[in-house]
Amino acid sequence: MAEQLKAIKGMNDILPPESGRWEWLEGVVRQLMRRHGYLNMRTPIVEPTALFVRGLGEVTDIVEKEMYSFEDSLNGDRLTLRPEGTAGAVRAINEHSFLYEGGKRLYYIGPMFRHERPQKGRYRQFHQVGAEVLGFAGPDVDAELILMTAALWRDLGLTIGQDISLQINSLGQPDERQAHRQALIAHLESHLDLLDDEAKRRLYSNPLRILDTKNPAMQSVVEAAPKLIDFLGDASLAHFNAVKDVLDAAGVAYQVNTRLVRGMDYYNLTVFEWVTDKLGAQGTVCGGGRYDGLIEQLGGKPAPAVGWGLGMERLLLLLQELGIEPPSNAPDAFAMAFAGVPLPVVLRTVDALRAQGVSVVLNPAGKDGPASPKSQFKKADASGARFALVFGPDEVAQGQVTVKPLRDGGEQVLRPLADIANWAPSLTASRQS
Repeated sequence: MAEQLKAIKGMNDILPPESGRWEWLEGVVRQLMRRHGYLNMRTPIVEPTALFVRGLGEVTDIVEKEMYSFEDSLNGDRLTLRPEGTAGAVRAINEHSFLYEGGKRLYYIGPMFRHERPQKGRYRQFHQVGAEVLGFAGPDVDAELILMTAALWRDLGLTIGQDISLQINSLGQPDERQAHRQALIAHLESHLDLLDDEAKRRLYSNPLRILDTKNPAMQSVVEAAPKLIDFLGDASLAHFNAVKDVLDAAGVAYQVNTRLVRGMDYYNLTVFEWVTDKLGAQGTVCGGGRYDGLIEQLGGKPAPAVGWGLGMERLLLLLQELGIEPPSNAPDAFAMAFAGVPLPVVLRTVDALRAQGVSVVLNPAGKDGPASPKSQFKKADASGARFALVFGPDEVAQGQVTVKPLRDGGEQVLRPLADIANWAPSLTASRQS
């Protein structure tokens, strides 16, 4: 027997019934995007490696440690499986001059890839929902994106402040970050004996990321470090305050976290994360911010932009942890045909019901004909269907089918095969919303 092949570690199959939870979440997201006027975009999974090196920053963890990069054997190009969605979205916007007629609101759903140690809620192939608003500079758009995520939590049944919480910060503009960077380096240099090897490696290449350390021995150094918000000018503070004013007016609770920096170099001004304490170490569910310089950095005409990314695996884990489950996707009806019933009549009836919007699963006959009634009723019950459609020889001979309730009691009834349009709605009326 040939060796059984298995999926790559950290890249998971999603099969029914779990895939039904994914479809439900994707459906909720798409409805949210339609309400807010966001249009769907789809970009390649493979992009030039240079896109992420230039866009995310050479000394970010993603570029240094986590990207799946390889050389194209056909032409020698350096290619990478996308580790995040924003850089590819901006590349597409630039390449197709998509902002020529003005700003855009876009979203995408798809797989991303990072080479890291798999653990619960953190996988090598993971899935993101991303929303990007390009061409608008005002703080109202930053606030709109945050409010949109708050609306998503409400749609899913999450309680803000209890199940999931908002943290916000401002990174200011490049010159303000540069002044803070110099002060931060000076502070860290004065505590070299307390820095771990990773912090020393980053001291001059990306000192801001040191503030993200989880090393308990360095927390006192981090807490005493200069705060970026103290280096912000009037314009940056006004932008940040305007975002907070909208959140206050909308009643969305938040915490200003002056250590929040995000993992990519392209951010400026507003950054935010939605975090939870229900998933252990993997607490960030959604994050984003403004990235006004990235479009020009990747070869386009200068234009402002802001966006967020949401980890679908983590959000589904959080929903599961809280006992929030999607509505049942069980069929409306399970059709069964007994021995002696003409299969064309059964299939024609099932097809007509489906045309009326009824979801019907047909129990197929085996090579020796239909299974026993007991076996078929057992399968009908296991399917979760609300009704059984029983095609017995006597009923069919009279041009009828028996409709038997399986879940909520009630009497079985005979329905005419010639008048399906009139009774089909009764099979969908009790669907869970």
